[in-house]
Parts: sequence; structure tokens; C-alpha cells
Amino acid sequence: MNVQNTVDLSNSTKAPSDWWRGGVIYQIYPRSFQDSNGDGIGDLKGITQRLDYIASLGVDAIWISPFFKSPMKDFGYDVSDYRDVDPMFGSLEDFQELLGQAHAKGLKVMIDLVLSHTSDQHPWFSESRASRDNPKSDWYVWADPKPDGTPPNNWLSIFGGSAWQWDPRRLQYYLHNFLTSQPDLNFHCEQVQDALLDVARFWLEMGVDGFRLDTINFYFHDKQLRDNPALPVEERNASIAPAVNPYNHQNHLYSKSQPENIAFLERLRALTNEYEGRACLGEVGDAQRGLEIMGEYTSGDARMHMCYAFEFLEKRALTAAYAKQVFDQLQAKAGDAWPCWAFSNHDVQRHASRWNLSDAATRQHAVLMMCLRGSACLYQGEELGLPEADVPFERLQDPYGVEFWPGFKGRDGCRTPMVWATQDEQSGFSTGEPWLPVSAAQSERAVDRMEADDQSMLHHYRRAIALRHAHPALAAGAQSEMEQVGPVLVFRRENPNEEVFCAFNLGSEAGQVDLPSGSWQAIGQDIGSVTGEGRVTLQPAEFCLMRKDKG
Repeated sequence: MNVQNTVDLSNSTKAPSDWWRGGVIYQIYPRSFQDSNGDGIGDLKGITQRLDYIASLGVDAIWISPFFKSPMKDFGYDVSDYRDVDPMFGSLEDFQELLGQAHAKGLKVMIDLVLSHTSDQHPWFSESRASRDNPKSDWYVWADPKPDGTPPNNWLSIFGGSAWQWDPRRLQYYLHNFLTSQPDLNFHCEQVQDALLDVARFWLEMGVDGFRLDTINFYFHDKQLRDNPALPVEERNASIAPAVNPYNHQNHLYSKSQPENIAFLERLRALTNEYEGRACLGEVGDAQRGLEIMGEYTSGDARMHMCYAFEFLEKRALTAAYAKQVFDQLQAKAGDAWPCWAFSNHDVQRHASRWNLSDAATRQHAVLMMCLRGSACLYQGEELGLPEADVPFERLQDPYGVEFWPGFKGRDGCRTPMVWATQDEQSGFSTGEPWLPVSAAQSERAVDRMEADDQSMLHHYRRAIALRHAHPALAAGAQSEMEQVGPVLVFRRENPNEEVFCAFNLGSEAGQVDLPSGSWQAIGQDIGSVTGEGRVTLQPAEFCLMRKDKG
């Protein structure tokens, strides 16, 4: 079994500034986490109230989805003021209180920076659209129509339709890769880059520990505005957009992932390097080149600290064959990349439902994530094993779901309120009517019920996270080439002090693996690890973890 990524970066040797390498990050969607004032919308004070719970999970950091001032057309991912908190979430003082209390409990705080675009209500855009010769006239991507009045090229919006919107003030089109109310900033303009770096510095000065960078490969566009080529039918991949969306019909060579992006990422990294222990996590949205771009963006020490792609966020089940394929591709395209793995987040169906996992399989997948090389991201409620919520059309809030219903129901099903107390009003999320309905099926898995059962999914996640922290080789050691033995995924993690053997049956039938010779000790029995000697039979959803000291 060949060992890849042999540079050892285990917890026993890494500096405090490398907390992110192999760290476990807990994503909070603030609208749906905890409402402190009864208006039905979660807020910053609500997060602060729940910090003890988050710290009890054993995670290293929290990532908070956007809470900046916004008209909320895309629920905060359309920013109208980067330097202030939207009143529905509280105030800057509330955030500073959250930050201080999180740090006191040993939690890092990462915030979600949306730099590729703003709201159309941002003052920058109001000025830019006013004329073709004002100081911010080129801060957004403007283009003249073709002679027949149609958009300048064939680029498509992820949210449906053309990526170009006509503006009667300038008599030009502006680019929007998402909603028409989310115009794209022009990163070819250095003043735009400078302004956005000033935004990052504002939050770094306040004391945040890093940034999750939304749509990091969308920053630059092709200056020549060349048409995207068609993507052959057999290559269309619905991992970035739902299958009903024609966005999947193009190979997005020119509308995103441009080479000029590297230089800006290096500027951003240089800024964060001025502050001790800060980290950048980039979201790479590309169905064809995600792993390759991840490698480009995390290569060396001058770009992003880590990135995540969508390979484990798509509908395709996480089988042994697929996991091996992903890691083989990652090694071939970007052997020194530092990935951050997630199975669920605020944009995709919860993985327990997406992959139709049993409770046993959900538990197994949690342990698998803690054993994979890279950092790990958990989405609020994942630790409860929450299924996707069923939100009826009349209660939908997500414009993406409204546009493509019923073929795609949008993202509201993974964004419903966190369930804290089974018998409480709105499951303890709010005393008022929530912005999305509380799921009855999810309420059965509320935190209070899970806390009372030491064999619950919640306690299992705690033990799985503790396992990762207890074994530095799992957190940041080298990883061997993966092997597929029937339905079983097999690999090793190691550092100079220990080696960990990992085997996971990700299939629907029993499989057998030969345990390696040597003085191995079984670990993880409290999370369900199967023990044995010689050859071990693993039933579906079972796994085996063994470790040995290295001389």
C-alpha cells in the first residue's frame, strides 16, 4: 500500500497557527440556528446562547454564513454593506460579544465572505450603474449588447436564464452569475480588489480567525467575453446545479475559474498572513475541474489554506469505488492540495436523505469523515442525523426552488430551524412563527432527546470527533493510496509516531478484509469499530480501526 502526501503535519508537530489543518469546523446558518428575540429568525445572540453546546461537540471552529446587511433576496449572500450586521441578526456589538465568548471557550470563528458579487442595492452598484464615466463605472462587469440587442455572449446564470441583465440607465448589460439582484464585481479592476481586501482587513482587525470564501472560482471572468462551449451530454454533471437546470449544458471555460484569480488569492493570503493563526477556506464550484482547481488554489504556502469541491456533496453515493476514484484523482491532479470535506451544507440536500442512509450508515459516514486526510466541515444538525425536511411549495423561501419546482425543490429543506427541544414550542428554536417551518420528523431527533441517550447520534459524533483529536495521524498525518476490496474502502493514516488502519464497508453486502500483520490495537470500539484478527468480515455500514506505534 503506497503512502501518499508523506509530509507529516500531525497535531504533535504543527504550530498553533495551523489549527485549521485537520481541524473540524461546524457550519452555522444563522437564520435557522437559534432565535433570541421571538421574531422567527435566528440571530447572533442566539448563536452566543448555544456556544456551550457547540463547544461540547469538540469542534475546533465555527463558520457562520453571512450576517451582513442585505435585502435578503438570497438570504445574506447578496451583501449591501460588508462592514455592518443586518439588524435582523443583531449588531456589530452582538458579533463582538459572540467572538469574545467563542474564543473564551476555545472556538475559532470563521465568517462567510461573499466577494464575487454584491447586492444590486450596494452603494457601489448604485454608483456604477448611474453612468459610464463615474469613478466606479468599471467596478462591475458591463458589456454592450450584440447588434441585435441580445446579451454579449451565451453565459448562463446558476439560478436560471441568461447571466446578463439589461440596465436601462447605462443601456448596457451587467453580469450576474446568480440572481439578477446579485451583480458580479469586476476583479479586473484593481480598485475593486483593494476595496475587498480592505473589507477582509476590517474583520481581521476585529479578531475573526478566518474566512469561508463563497464561490471562490467565480471572481474573474474572461475579459474577451468568449462564449462557453457546449458540454457533451455524457459529461453533464448535476453536482453544481440540479439536472433540470440548463446551466449543466455548458463547459464554463470563460465565465469562471480564470487564471488571473491566482494572483488575487495570493494577495488575500498575504493579508491574512499579517495576522497570527488565520485561515481561508475556499468553495470551488466547478463540476468538471473541481479537484484540479482545489489543487491550484491551495498549492504551496502563498494561496488559500484549504478548499472544498463538490465531489462528496453530490447525489452520487459514497461507495468504496467512488471514494477511491476521488482520492486517486486528487493525488494525480493536486497531490499537495489540502482539502476540506463536507457531506452536507446549506446548499444541498442533507446527506442522510440524499444517500438514503440508515442510522448505522450515518454513524459510519461520520467516522469516515474523521479519518480522511483533510479538514472536516459539519453542518448544523448533522450531528443529530437530521433528514431533509419536507417544505411545501407554499412555504418555500428559496428563489432557486421556486424557479425550478417541482423538478428541484430548492435549498429550504436543509435550512429549516435547528431542533433543540422535542416538546417545546417550535422545538426550542423560537417563541414566534419561524421563517421556515420546523420539521416534525426532525423534532423527534432534537438535542434534548439526544442528550438523554448516551448511545444517540449526537454522542456518537462527539466520540468520533474526539477520536480524530486523540490520534494525530488521523488529524493531519499522511494517507496511503486507497484500496477497494469489494464493498470495503481500505487506507492507512500515519505520522512518525503512529499508524492507523481504516476499513469501511460502504456497500450493501458483506465484505472481508485482511488485517495487516504486526502489533495492532483496536481503537474506536465506543463508536462501533469492529475488532478481530487475521481476516475480518464487515457487514454493511460496519468499519474497523486499528493502530500501532511506530518506533
